[in-house]
Amino acid sequence: MTHSATQTLSPDGAEAPLHALHEFLGERLLTSQATRAQHAENEAWYPAALPDAVARPLSTSEVSRILAICHASGTPVVAQGARSSLEGHHLAIRGGVALDLTGMDRVLSVHAEDLDAVVQPGVTREALNAHLRDTGLFFPVDPGANATLGGMAATRASGTTAVRYGTMREAVLALEVVQACGTVIRTGSRARKSATGYDLTHLFVGSEGTLGIITELTLRLFGQPDAQSAAICRFPSVAEAVATVVATIQMGLPVARIELVDGMMVRGFNLHAGAGLPEEPHLFVEFHGTESGVAETATLFGEIAAEHGGQAFRWSRQPEERRALWSMRHNAHHATRMLRPGARTVSTDVCVPISALAEAVAVAQEEGHARGLVQAIVGHVGDGNFHCGILVDPEDAAEMKRVKEFTDLLSDLALRLGGVVSGEHGIGMGKIGKMEAQHGAALGAMRAMKQALDPKGILNPGKLLP
Repeated sequence: MTHSATQTLSPDGAEAPLHALHEFLGERLLTSQATRAQHAENEAWYPAALPDAVARPLSTSEVSRILAICHASGTPVVAQGARSSLEGHHLAIRGGVALDLTGMDRVLSVHAEDLDAVVQPGVTREALNAHLRDTGLFFPVDPGANATLGGMAATRASGTTAVRYGTMREAVLALEVVQACGTVIRTGSRARKSATGYDLTHLFVGSEGTLGIITELTLRLFGQPDAQSAAICRFPSVAEAVATVVATIQMGLPVARIELVDGMMVRGFNLHAGAGLPEEPHLFVEFHGTESGVAETATLFGEIAAEHGGQAFRWSRQPEERRALWSMRHNAHHATRMLRPGARTVSTDVCVPISALAEAVAVAQEEGHARGLVQAIVGHVGDGNFHCGILVDPEDAAEMKRVKEFTDLLSDLALRLGGVVSGEHGIGMGKIGKMEAQHGAALGAMRAMKQALDPKGILNPGKLLP
């Protein structure tokens, strides 16, 4: 099933901008059904949405020219990278041009002494870390998928390491952005402080391609820790696992990752990866630091976990064992599908103050069960962020109605507890209906920014703002 474009490429007809783009890009403007279909899919449950064409620029100047052409004709432009987002951000729901930035994939410079790197938006996080391997540095933001860094900035991604290293909000120092009309601007700098006007860098971080197209990023790097240690342990209940997390954070233990998975998620791991784990709630943890510091932190964490019923600890400092552990966790989206083969996944995402985490997770379990939903819970619980992966048949209207009721309930619960309707997946088109409840009158300021920077509304229309 596909969405058809709900607006034409231009008032004068679809052919004019496509012809101009083809004259400029040649064979790097693709209009075949197969290529358009490839760029119409998504990892979640949303119907495919065909763009009218796929453009593959190789430089900022080319992006600038493409946007100038599209701006003149009122043609929608939707930036795309690895297309791993879960709220339909990259879908061309109004047709137009899918701007495939994966060809802009160069690491432009690394300043080891300043702990930063300059990259094009198509560089993936794994590719950047491979490039940095011999420098003793690494880029820590890890959303699980091997996403492009431009997409990660546009969606303000985070992931398993955010509790220690922060999110893309903290990782981005400066940007090069092409505005809707084709003008190229630079925001921020490699300096770590600035008091020089509006913080445009962080206006574009998280804007989901609705305000401009990111064509270059300056990113903060970190030194590789001397020692790393990971562990997995199980708990009698989710409540006791969450209590362990809260106590760990409140004690100020410097955890690098602390992840919760419930019994259903463990069942998915067993089916997907042959993990052989008891189907009970587990915490996955990792510590970074000096040899002595990691050992001390691990001991303290073990004591806290034991006080809350934690048992069957499996510790490892071997790189291959740690990689296997986190590979299993990162594949949670695919492992969840094993719980109901053939189904699609609705992946929820809310974030609450850590003191409210136990209540939020308990309600999610109870309400999902009450609606007869097949779901697994995972969470970056060190910062109060968790997800329910719900297995659905999108063609079953009654089931989708129950899922919508459930996801709305979770969003409303998060707001009541002082949290947010999305901690890392973003809004896209999936949570657009919750923006007014989240932001109130501030939504007017966001609309004013959109109107000022994209007056024709060509940049990722139908996303983020209701």
